Amino acid sequence: MATEMKTDLDEEINYRYDTQLLIEGENLDEDEIRDYIDQHFVGDCLLVVGDEELIKLHFHTNEPWKILEYCSTLGEIFDIVIEDMYRQAAGKKG
Repeated sequence: MATEMKTDLDEEINYRYDTQLLIEGENLDEDEIRDYIDQHFVGDCLLVVGDEELIKLHFHTNEPWKILEYCSTLGEIFDIVIEDMYRQAAGKKG
């Protein structure tokens, strides 16, 4: 079960890490990637957009390393950003 944290705004943060990256490859399919992540990883706010050569992925999860590992099997991953939303909610740099 995901750890929850209450912020000053009484907002629940169920998934600690805002994970964003680009995948460059061949024959990438945003629907297949989205479906795989939906079926195999726990999180929310999933966004997978792009074309057969470049995909932008955004996902909130408690295990960003698993997303990185999966995405690296699809092609080259870059512009990787992982922000700690607990730290952001506490007014610290993410």
